[in-house]
Amino acid sequence: MPRASSLTGFTMANEIKNGNGASGSSHNGQNGQNGNNGAIQNGEKPRLKFLFISWESLSGDVAWRLTQEGHEVKYWSKDSDDADVYIGFVEKVERWEDHKDWADVIVFDDTGFGKIADALRRSGKLVVGGNEYTDRLEEDREFGQAEMKRVGMTVLPHWDFSDFEEAIRFIKENPGRYVFKPSGSVLTDQKGILFIGQEDSGADLLEVLEHNKNTWAKKIKRFQLQKFANGVEVAVGAFFNGKDFIRPLCVNFEHKKLFPGEIGPYTGEMGTLVYWGEPNKIFSMTLEKLKPALAESGYIGYVDINCVANNNGIYPLEITARLGYPIIYIQLEGILTTAGEWLSKLARGESFELRVKKGFQVGVVVAVPPFPYHDRREADIYHDLSIVFRKPNLEGVHLGKVKIVEGEWHPAGESGYALVVTGSGTTVAEARKMAYNRIDNIILQNKFYRTDIGIRWNTDSDKLQSWGYLY
Repeated sequence: MPRASSLTGFTMANEIKNGNGASGSSHNGQNGQNGNNGAIQNGEKPRLKFLFISWESLSGDVAWRLTQEGHEVKYWSKDSDDADVYIGFVEKVERWEDHKDWADVIVFDDTGFGKIADALRRSGKLVVGGNEYTDRLEEDREFGQAEMKRVGMTVLPHWDFSDFEEAIRFIKENPGRYVFKPSGSVLTDQKGILFIGQEDSGADLLEVLEHNKNTWAKKIKRFQLQKFANGVEVAVGAFFNGKDFIRPLCVNFEHKKLFPGEIGPYTGEMGTLVYWGEPNKIFSMTLEKLKPALAESGYIGYVDINCVANNNGIYPLEITARLGYPIIYIQLEGILTTAGEWLSKLARGESFELRVKKGFQVGVVVAVPPFPYHDRREADIYHDLSIVFRKPNLEGVHLGKVKIVEGEWHPAGESGYALVVTGSGTTVAEARKMAYNRIDNIILQNKFYRTDIGIRWNTDSDKLQSWGYLY
């Protein structure tokens, strides 16, 4: 059975069609060399230099895509647990500061970099990523909800706390069904600390808070109780160029729990159904209202609002102002414009339209133990196992926490988040079939994944259509 032996032998079809078909190896730039800011020279698009800056190695698949298109890429990640992640795919550096002058475009792939990103923008660098305003929108739930309300969105009743005893007293005095959400910057493996109450009295949430208050108080300094609303959970997102949204929009349906049927712990996300479209009522009632504030802040990057919709209205739940995971990998499955082109145009603040596939995209997270937790001893067991491909075809296979050792792919890091596998189709059924057929091509000991990504489309879309929200 063939294995993924070298990047050169497995250039994806889309790169061959839309890029220049270059291999995944990048050429090292010289520190201190000034970038060319993506200028077009002699009628040809030059090779660009991209610097990725990450807390915990999230965006390597985008970086790898750029190297396949012939661009130069350097990647920095702060998390020491990710020291081996992406080895063999992209060039990793020890200090990103040493390469900022070398880069044409700097990409921040997470929240928490806003102050640095703003300073780099003021110095004249082209930056894709958050700023101080958008960091606060996502990390400070109280501020995010207040901003959504200020710009005219209909937000659910919510209450913010920094003391668990106070929250317990509140629920006792105001019985109801609530959602518990941590505020502030939370690491990926802690995003599962979220609880949706099932009882109208709030008794189940009270029990959870009573039993976990001492442990959670050490990790969670601020949190929010939000009134529960039943309905269809749907998100709308778009890239923003500092002035306006880039068309088309990305409508997406997340699957956040570990097991099929929305059972088990929250993981961040186990897979997503995506389609691209023109503005609809969900957009006009939520994301579009945020445009003036985003423009005033000078934000350049991706922004997404997750909502719950029912026959009474559309209620925004939270804002994501950064690349999302795994949705960016699923977007790469659907975007026909080369990554180097749309990233550089976005960074320069240009107005353009993405070329995308018609229909739907489905993305599925493929993991191994210890996911969704971190355990070095457990993870080390899987570092010795090769990821084998029955057929030499990497289309739709996106990098999670992986590396190349002696020409073979292996899990890396401590999380067990191995791959994201995507598929496209004119119908959801076709997209699902392609994604799961591609997973069947992968041999990885004890791999696991959800088998129901996108399966709720018929039911959810019927409801959204009947309420008039998808047009």
